[in-house]
Amino acid sequence: MSKVRVLAGTRKGAFVLEADGKRKDWKVNGPFFAGWEIYHMKGSPADPNRIFASQSTGWFGQLLQRSDDGGKTWEPVGNKFVYEGATGTHQWYDGTPHPWEFKRVWHLEPSLADPDTVYAGVEDAAIFRTTDGGKSWQEMPGLRRHSTGNKWQPGAGGMCLHTIILDPKNPERIYTAISAAGAFRTDDGGGSWKPITKGLYSPFMPDPTAEIGHCIHHMAIHPSRPDVLFMQKHWNVLRSDNAGDEWRDISGNLPGDQAVYPDKEGNTRAFDLKGFGFVIDVHAHEPQTVFVVPIKSDSQHFPPDGKLRVYRSKTGGDEWEPLSNGLPQRDCYVNVLRDAMGVDSLDSCGVYFGTTGGQVYASPDAGETWSPIVRDLPAVLSVEVQTLP
Repeated sequence: MSKVRVLAGTRKGAFVLEADGKRKDWKVNGPFFAGWEIYHMKGSPADPNRIFASQSTGWFGQLLQRSDDGGKTWEPVGNKFVYEGATGTHQWYDGTPHPWEFKRVWHLEPSLADPDTVYAGVEDAAIFRTTDGGKSWQEMPGLRRHSTGNKWQPGAGGMCLHTIILDPKNPERIYTAISAAGAFRTDDGGGSWKPITKGLYSPFMPDPTAEIGHCIHHMAIHPSRPDVLFMQKHWNVLRSDNAGDEWRDISGNLPGDQAVYPDKEGNTRAFDLKGFGFVIDVHAHEPQTVFVVPIKSDSQHFPPDGKLRVYRSKTGGDEWEPLSNGLPQRDCYVNVLRDAMGVDSLDSCGVYFGTTGGQVYASPDAGETWSPIVRDLPAVLSVEVQTLP
């Protein structure tokens, strides 16, 4: 029988959660690296027992860890992330020039075919790659040196490259997303990059349709249709059917808020906006089935009405249904962060997400019913799922 392994990175360590294919009885292993923030953990598709983890603290800095036995034991690997060449500046919060400074690794994306190759998205926003299992890391400088790079500006959580998507059908194509610069695509293995933001609208920006400056929270694809992208953006959910060249809003009937921003003339204007959230993922077998977790507004960051609900669209967007069976429906004020949802690939697709309240919820039936794997972890930063033979 197949097995499932859930990798949970938290504010105070890493946890490895394991169950058989029934997904009823879970073994909780950890904490590994207790007391350290684990921004992201992910296993190699080419060798599921090889797992990488990004370990960080404000006191001791960044440390990359690698396991070759499915998370039982770990060893530190290369931790030198150096921007290539003259770095120049980006914009600071107040619009003034600010030098590029490495702070931490936000996201690790192992190669689909080679267990020694991994991509890392970092803050300040750049993409790095290792080809020796994490021992050494080299910047792919074409992205940061894009002609718009000096205009990039951090979002509330910093200027982080948090999303890396490798096209399973075209090894030269990679998608990235940066808070709060936007989304980019390379079609030549990272040599050159293009912004993919046409159709995005961000009312908090001086020019709401500008090429650069959109605060993208996360993106996802289904492997069978890598030209179709889904995006959870600051305020709405979008879809592209042409590899990011154009986007359309699919927020449909998702819950929303009213927000007040100045318009182009500097006058205050109220906007009715729907679909604010951080996380988005796609069903393992149904490329039109998408999951999001809406939360309230710019600053509140908790479920509407204190009711934790996952919303599912089976039509690729526009039409959404709330899924709440087994989730708390009163007095719930947790958040679900951008990398904190994953799916397994069993016949009945399992969906998993972690919260800032320390719960990791699992649904063995694509969201119809939910139950907590564990309730009292530190705040969950990331959730990745491996389906094992």
